[in-house]
Amino acid sequence: MIPTELAAYLALFGLAFVAATLLPAQSEVALAAMVASGRYEIAFLILAATLGNVLGSLTNWLIGRFLASQQNARWFPVSRRALEKAQDRYKRWGAWTLLLSWMPIIGDPLTLVAGLLRTPLWLFLALVTIAKLGRYIVVAGAAFAAF
Repeated sequence: MIPTELAAYLALFGLAFVAATLLPAQSEVALAAMVASGRYEIAFLILAATLGNVLGSLTNWLIGRFLASQQNARWFPVSRRALEKAQDRYKRWGAWTLLLSWMPIIGDPLTLVAGLLRTPLWLFLALVTIAKLGRYIVVAGAAFAAF
């Protein structure tokens, strides 16, 4: 692997990381463009995007864990009632909702709530990795088939 290829994989990793946080970014478009170019190994692209996106989601989980210890602080951004409502919903559907963590708009907050509600790390990582990997396989496959 030459340095420019490595830089491209690292850039995709970084973009996928940012896309998994609460900051706006689109890693799917970059992945599709890179697959369509035919210059990169598809497996490495999927690996880079998945690792970056899972680590970004882990960042959300860690922020949620920190916020959990601050629930009684005056600055806490969610009312006790709203938090209880979120907990009830999460308990109803459980950690399985993390399989939706790939979805735009709702996926990133789900990973934050999972940390806030103390979803075990091993379960969080397993479900989020399945969701994120599945999404990137579909995106790469569609881009490969289209070009």
